[in-house]
Amino acid sequence: MLRFDSVALRRGSKLLFADASVQLHTGWRVGVTGRNGAGKSSLFALVAGELQPDAGDFSRPRDWVLAHVRQETPALAVSGIDYVLDGDREYREIEGALKHAETEHDALAQGRLHERLQAIGGYAARARAAALMHGLGFKPGEEQRKVAEFSGGWRMRLNLAQALMCRSDLLLLDEPTNHLDLDAVFWLEDWLRRYEGTLLLISHDREFLDNVVSHVLEIAEEKVELFAGNLSGFERKRAERLVQQQLQYERQQRERAHLQSFVDRFKAKASKARQAQSRVKALERMVEIAPIRAASSIRFEFREPEALPYPLARLDDASAGYGERTVLANVKFGLVPGDRVALLGANGAGKSTLIKLLSGAIENRSGERFEAKGLRIGYFAQHQLETLDPQASAVEHLKRLDDKLGEQAARDFLGGFGFLGDRALEPVAPFSGGEKARLCLALVVWQRPNLLLLDEPTNHLDLDMREALTEALNGFDGAVVLVAHDRALIRTCCETLLFVGGGRVQPYEGDLEDYARIVLRQNAETTATAAAAPASGGGARKPDRRERADQRAREAPLRKEIQKLDKRMNELAERKHALEAALLDPALYETPSTRAAELTRELGLVAGELGRVEDEWLVAQESLEQATAD
Repeated sequence: MLRFDSVALRRGSKLLFADASVQLHTGWRVGVTGRNGAGKSSLFALVAGELQPDAGDFSRPRDWVLAHVRQETPALAVSGIDYVLDGDREYREIEGALKHAETEHDALAQGRLHERLQAIGGYAARARAAALMHGLGFKPGEEQRKVAEFSGGWRMRLNLAQALMCRSDLLLLDEPTNHLDLDAVFWLEDWLRRYEGTLLLISHDREFLDNVVSHVLEIAEEKVELFAGNLSGFERKRAERLVQQQLQYERQQRERAHLQSFVDRFKAKASKARQAQSRVKALERMVEIAPIRAASSIRFEFREPEALPYPLARLDDASAGYGERTVLANVKFGLVPGDRVALLGANGAGKSTLIKLLSGAIENRSGERFEAKGLRIGYFAQHQLETLDPQASAVEHLKRLDDKLGEQAARDFLGGFGFLGDRALEPVAPFSGGEKARLCLALVVWQRPNLLLLDEPTNHLDLDMREALTEALNGFDGAVVLVAHDRALIRTCCETLLFVGGGRVQPYEGDLEDYARIVLRQNAETTATAAAAPASGGGARKPDRRERADQRAREAPLRKEIQKLDKRMNELAERKHALEAALLDPALYETPSTRAAELTRELGLVAGELGRVEDEWLVAQESLEQATAD
């Protein structure tokens, strides 16, 4: 288990939490929650051994294998599947040891290594790695692409696949759904539910947490508390607790006021002095109950559009693509004020292409794109975070959209997006991904759009900001087209589902549960080949599992080795026969040449190797006979 005994942790001079005493048992799936800056990532660093507690003790079993997602991926020349396979360190060690044993012609060592490879599911490792890649959205055939050929977002998926490939006892995942589409989120959710090790998960995706975790660990107000159940259950318990805390606070304030009033009235009277003094001591002994703090400072709404034309935009038999590739064809799609549309479909099916086509960012190749007079589009996509001027402040970004806007008015507006005090005046270069996403949303809102095109707007946003965005969208008068992996946002805001796939855009009649079942069914054949994909690493290494291997499992590596040696003996015998025939040919000696000497030398090498392989075959055959006898 993971054990925290009176742990305190600081980052610089800031106390993150203190006196944390909790135990996380083997097999628990724990969601770690708390506002940005509360200490979630620092807690992960402590568990990973990258930080030491400032007070108290933390411990985890020494033999546990830890897996976590790398934050950086160098531009490597290795294939994607080989990069993922590196996540299973023991498999790679056995693989290297086997190569050495083969070079040394050590048949007994090879037999032992093949037996261990069988025990850890090593023969299915490549299939397991491919299944992980496919589940996370990589297309068949992309396994052999070099890591350097993938974009940053796809490299993060490779990092996630590598972490899942590790047969770990403890898995740390910090916002794993960032960079994933909805299909990949469904797959990951299903994988994590079957994971046998201990999971610590940071996520701001409400439904993802609800469907995966068995416990919630909250970091708030410099305290760490553990709750049994999923996020929704935790929030119900917390709400009940906060109501009780507020009632206790109000009751205590009334009692304090009553005691203080008595002290103020009678402390100067000798007859009441003793009674007044006792009430002063009662006030001092009271344990201060904190009032309930405001949950979030983030509250905003979309400004009323200047116009709401009907319809706003329309595509008639439109097609779009890149280069010679057509992504969408014969798209018939219209939008009117009040429409709430979510796009479903696999990665690369054309969802973002449809968004770009609607926005006018790319031209239609055929058909027509109509936009109403007065159409004003608010377009949010992840790449927009990269277009922010790193040296400019949030206020300066906003004033560039409206040069008549005063600084105080800009600061008041940005305050609704969490940019309080001087934060609104600081350069955006050191801003977190969440702060940059909030700023981009603020810039969209200020422009008073009547059509919102949102491509994964919740990446990097915490729960407070997601809830604020949901409320704002529900109060928006225009139309919304949304691509998101956050199901809570889709359910709450969208009334129409469109499926994008096979070059088409068509209505989807089911709900998100139906769609999830379809996605998982399509992945079932691939994931079925991944033997024990989510199995924990520690269990696979324990002797009792090896002892459970049956007779055929013990014989299999030896039989495989004998087959390989048989094949090699046949190849060498054929080569030896060919060399002997060449040396018997009279034509070889008709002209002076070194060819005969070269063939003679090669014949000696081949004959020597054949003899060694025959010896190895005899040893392996004897080992098989012994294993069969046992």
